[in-house]
Amino acid sequence: MGKVTAVCTSPEKGTQKTNVNEALFIEDHGIEGDAHAGNWHRQVSLLSHDRIEEFRAKGAEVKDGAFGENLVVSGIDFRTLPEGTKLYCGDVVLEITQIGKECHHGCEIFQKMGECIMPVEGVFARVIRGGIIRVGDEMQVGEYE
Repeated sequence: MGKVTAVCTSPEKGTQKTNVNEALFIEDHGIEGDAHAGNWHRQVSLLSHDRIEEFRAKGAEVKDGAFGENLVVSGIDFRTLPEGTKLYCGDVVLEITQIGKECHHGCEIFQKMGECIMPVEGVFARVIRGGIIRVGDEMQVGEYE
């Protein structure tokens, strides 16, 4: 079981996201008001809080949302979960659809650190069932019923 530590959105693609503390997740769409919402497989992005902390320990000065992630969750190592895994958070059900992504080496984080964790650590999901997710909510890994 994990705990949501940040819920982040941005109105434009290619920009860092801001922690808004709670958001409405819309079935088959994504997060209301987020630039990456839409009818595709990468509606929501997730990163493990623990992996971000490890990156910060290397000297990276990154805030929640800096990697473009929507949800930061402690206690779940997303990189170990296969595509198709279901994540439950309150009423919301997410399904992991992609693990990692190609990182453009021109991003600010890569320029400063020489690496970025999103290509290996980040996962993407689609919204199976909508609802609200807030900072402090618990997330469980399981099978969709």
